[in-house]
Amino acid sequence: MTSTPPLPAPTRPELRRSGTDRMLGGVCGGLAEYSGIDAVLWRVGAVALSLAGGAGVVVYLLLWVLVPSAPLPAGRRPGVLEPLVDRVHAVLTARGPGGGA
Repeated sequence: MTSTPPLPAPTRPELRRSGTDRMLGGVCGGLAEYSGIDAVLWRVGAVALSLAGGAGVVVYLLLWVLVPSAPLPAGRRPGVLEPLVDRVHAVLTARGPGGGA
């Protein structure tokens, strides 16, 4: 009997804000690339949460700051807020002395 080697488990892409599918910060596009669920559905969910008490705005802003950005395609410039978001992300995710894993 011959045995076939086991297939490697499918790998997911790293969770990052999309560099290509962005309307504001690329959060919904990044979630779509990560999960395989269309970005339009993520956007509808964010709007629904925003209209149902404002949680969508808070979640979107948190993800915008906490999730790193994917590289932008050649020729595309970052938005006005992108440098600020990148600085806040760097401060929040920086590891202090002796805090490395």
